[in-house]
This record gives sequence, structure tokens and C-alpha cells, in this order.
Amino acid sequence: MKKHFQKLLSRQTFGPVLLALVLMILLLLMPTGYEGALSYQNADRVKALVLSTDESSIIDTGLVRSGEQHCQVRILGGQFEGTETEAVNRLNGSLAEDKLFSEGDYAFVVVSHSGGQITTVSMSDHYRLDKEALLAGAFLLLLLLFAGTTGLRAILSFIDTILLMWKVLVPCLLNGYNPVWVSLGLVLVLTILVLSLIYGLDRRCLAAVSGAALAIGVTTVLGYLFTDLFKIHGAVMEYSESLLYSGYQYLDLNQIFVASIFLGSSGAVMDLSVDICSAVHEVVLKKPEITAREAIASGFAVGRAACGSTTTTLLLAYSGSYIALLMVFMAQGTPVEMLLNYKYVAAEIIHTIVGSFGLVTVAPLTAITSGILLTRKKS
Repeated sequence: MKKHFQKLLSRQTFGPVLLALVLMILLLLMPTGYEGALSYQNADRVKALVLSTDESSIIDTGLVRSGEQHCQVRILGGQFEGTETEAVNRLNGSLAEDKLFSEGDYAFVVVSHSGGQITTVSMSDHYRLDKEALLAGAFLLLLLLFAGTTGLRAILSFIDTILLMWKVLVPCLLNGYNPVWVSLGLVLVLTILVLSLIYGLDRRCLAAVSGAALAIGVTTVLGYLFTDLFKIHGAVMEYSESLLYSGYQYLDLNQIFVASIFLGSSGAVMDLSVDICSAVHEVVLKKPEITAREAIASGFAVGRAACGSTTTTLLLAYSGSYIALLMVFMAQGTPVEMLLNYKYVAAEIIHTIVGSFGLVTVAPLTAITSGILLTRKKS
């Protein structure tokens, strides 16, 4: 254990680990500025146990259900803990949004109150926070058991990434800051943080960060270009119109769409830059007298092999999100040319192919930066 701890706090990784810890604490303490949203004032969001249900007010129309489900619940948290009261589950006729509760279920409820008395209780959804915590805990434990101190550093970067997205990126976008520049800044910070936690503060980190940053720049330019050429409006993003109707008409959805392109591929870009940089570094270690040209050629060879599988990985990652849409088109007998021309499919094509451009370019770019930086003789 002592040996692992010393490895974690080695000279190269001590600074990045300390920075990641400080950043995590600061982000946890930092407010988003949206905690007092009007929708949730004078209301408690708590867990409740469903004691009984009444479906007599539900209207069935084929697959669609509408009306209200009345539930008797026991509140399990907040100032009304232990209180048994009636809650309402409103059905809107949407299979994606509606839910039905059964006796013994645990629900997440919104308890509205005034003057210390409950006014209404609304059934928000099934309670999943405990299962989510269990799943996340199992993943983190597996990561620690398999990767040791490297896994601990990966957990730090994972938590910091989530907090930066929630506490920095989303509030900045809602406040009207330029989506592309904010997202680029966030990706650059994350790239430096993640790769420094992997390599420490040495030339490998600089080489991998340089290659990844250049590739993300290529993805950004192509995202701008082809979003305009394809005439894609940012409203194709799910829930974007709801955001506009909620009082955020000033948001530039097109730029948010462009930002989502390189944000979505940045993780894979970082992953491939690490692969190429590590491969070149191993070659240089085994053959210290190797020239920069030879090291770059080795990086190119590794990159060619990695690009094929990585681009397919990106394609599968994106295709999983719109498989139901493709099924609808096939069930309706939609011709392929019409399918490919449909704006929602065209938007996913931009995501996939432009993101793949970043993956293809990061391999040679990282090979070049690694070959130049890692073969230089240390003074």
C-alpha cells in the first residue's frame, strides 16, 4: 500500500493530482447560479414509498394512456418525513415520459407546501438515485482494483469532468457565452488535466496534448463548415426548442450544435493521442538513438492500425442513439436517399464523420509532436 501511495504521489504526478483534488473541491463548493429556479421554490424533492394506487381516472386508448393515477404515499425525507398523503401522477399520453407506479415502489416526489402545510404532492419519477450510486460505486471499485493508483487518478479526472460540465459549461451556455469558445476552453483544460494525470508533467503530456488540441481544432473548423453546408439548424438537438420556449431565446443553437460535435469526439481523440504517444515513447525507450523521422514513422504505423477500430467505435457510439429512428424509416419503407437526406440523420452524419476526421488527424499529428518532442536529448 505504501508503495502504491508513493507511486501516486511521485514527482511527476504529484502536481496534477493535487491540482485535480483542489479543482474538485472548488467545483463542489461553487454554485451554478440556477439553484433558486422558480419551478422548485417552496417545494421539497424527497423519496417516498408507494402504499397503494388508484387507476380509476386513467383513460386507455390503445398504447396511449392519459388522465391521472392517484397514489397513497409515505414521505421518507424532508420536513414532512413520515407523513402519509395522497400524490398525483399525471399522464400526458407519452410512452417516453409517462410512468406508472405500483404498491411497494419507491418514488421521487415533489412536495409543495405553504405555511408548514402540504398543498400538493406530485409523483416525479421512480426513485433511482440509490441504484445509480450502486452502479457508479461498482464501476469505481472495479477501476481501482484493476488499475490501482492509475485508476484513482482516472477517477479524479472522471469526477472533475462531470463537475466542469455541470458547474462551468452548462451555466456559461445558459448565460449566453459563446458556446464554441467556452467548449474549446473546457476541452483544452480537460485534455491537459487528464493527460497530465496519466503521464505527469513531462514531454509525453506535452506531445499528447499538442496532438489532441490540433485534432480538436480541425474538428471545430469542419463542424462549422459542414453544419452551414448541410443547412442544419441547432434545433435538431433534443429538448433545444423547449429551452428556447423557457425564456432562453437568445441562445445560438447552431453554435451549441457545433460545440457538441467536438465535445462528443474529444474523449476518443484524447484516447487515441495517448495510444500514439505511448507507442512512440516505448520505441524511443527501446532505441534511444532513433531519429525524429523514424519515431514519427513508427507513430504513423501505430496510428493506421488504431484509426480503423476507433472510427468504427465512434460510429457505433453515435448510431446507438438513433437506432429507433432508423427502425421507423425502415418500417415505413423510406428510400435510402430520402433517409440520408433527412435533417436528423444528416445531423448525426455530421457528428459521426466530422468526429472521425478528428480521430484520423490526431494519429499523424500526435505522431509528429511525439516524434519531435520525445527524441530531443534532455539537457
